[in-house]
Amino acid sequence: MSKRELVDTGTDKRYVRRDEDGKFKESVDVSRSLSADARHDAKNDVKPGQGDKGDRKR
Repeated sequence: MSKRELVDTGTDKRYVRRDEDGKFKESVDVSRSLSADARHDAKNDVKPGQGDKGDRKR
C-alpha cells in the first residue's frame, strides 16, 4: 500500500496515491477526506499516511 501524498494545485489541495509508474492511482479532495473522518468515532488505529484505510483514534 503506497502512502498518500498531499498535492497543492494552487486552487485546491488533494490527497493522492501513485502506482508503481508514479502515475496518480486515486485522488480525494482534502476537505472531503477530513470531513468524512470527523463524522464518526474511531475504532481502529492506522499507520501514518494511511488515514483513509481505517479509523483514526482521537
